[in-house]
Amino acid sequence: MTKKIEDQVSDIVASRLPRRAVAQGVTFGAAAAMLAAGARTAEAAGKDPFPTHKRWKFVFVNHVTTNPFFVPTQYGIHDACRLLGCEWQWTGSQTSNVAHMVNAMDAAIAGKADAIAVPLVDPTAFNKPTERALEAGIAVFSYNADAPAGSGNKRLAYIGQDLFLAGYQMGEKIVKLVGSGEVALFIATPGQLNIQPRIDGAAAAIKKLGKNITYHEIATGPTVNEELSKIRAYYLGHQHVKGMFAVDAGSTQGVGEVMKQFGLAKKGVHGGGFDLLPKTLDLINSGDLDFTIDQQPYLQGFYTVMEMFMFLASGGLVGPAEINTGLKFVTKGAVKPYLDTHTRYEGSSSKAQIVPRHGPIAG
Repeated sequence: MTKKIEDQVSDIVASRLPRRAVAQGVTFGAAAAMLAAGARTAEAAGKDPFPTHKRWKFVFVNHVTTNPFFVPTQYGIHDACRLLGCEWQWTGSQTSNVAHMVNAMDAAIAGKADAIAVPLVDPTAFNKPTERALEAGIAVFSYNADAPAGSGNKRLAYIGQDLFLAGYQMGEKIVKLVGSGEVALFIATPGQLNIQPRIDGAAAAIKKLGKNITYHEIATGPTVNEELSKIRAYYLGHQHVKGMFAVDAGSTQGVGEVMKQFGLAKKGVHGGGFDLLPKTLDLINSGDLDFTIDQQPYLQGFYTVMEMFMFLASGGLVGPAEINTGLKFVTKGAVKPYLDTHTRYEGSSSKAQIVPRHGPIAG
């Protein structure tokens, strides 16, 4: 008969425990108990970390479902759900239509989703559907955009960038780059809370620090082609501009394309914005854009699923917690790893992979 773990450990201890340990009061039984506990821990570590559970369904409502920015977000959702044995749905609006998003939330509630995630791009429009979901026992989280404090929304937690701070730091960067003159700040959909706080932050920094800078805010629209057209038209009417900057992914790419088309970097015009669209990274590498800001969209999907799962698995005892997915400036000196390595973490590849690090870790 196979011996129990405790018996096996006792045999080992009896043969190996030093005499000095016995003299100091370490008994065979105590040592065996400690080693047996470690063995049981090792056994447990080899099993699945969670008991069998319902295949929970998580519904992600989005404001621009086809926007390339959210490709890595969807990879993050997929990877976390596959890891944890859950299902997910991607739905919402293609054109930042709040009514469509509310309808998608209502459909998720009627379909008895286990949790819902939604960018709160409007300060109050999602209050009632959030309350309806919570009353039905459906957990609601916000990601990518959050309603301001005091708006009345009862979502459980926000997972995403500190948007106003990100905009403010971009404004500081603009002041250092431009110094004086006229700059344009492009925004896809003014008023929507995924990007409006950024342009507010940039404006606040310029007002405080850029006394010799005049800025103009220009709406570009929710689609990439529309954004490019608006940015090109603006430049052709304002060719004395000293800088062009954007607070959303599509407009940032558009700024870079216009900068390249007219050779503006060589004329001393500066440009930059947000997010890691492949064209944006190429335009930084070519010197047509000065920078972009990484808000790590993969984590906005992955972390949101993790919070949903832990809330359900713990019966609501674990979390929810606010998670800031960060801010990192990507410049020409730092863009090479993004270009050399194509991963699902940035949305440049669908391949699942472990990416080896090269060089020291930047602080």
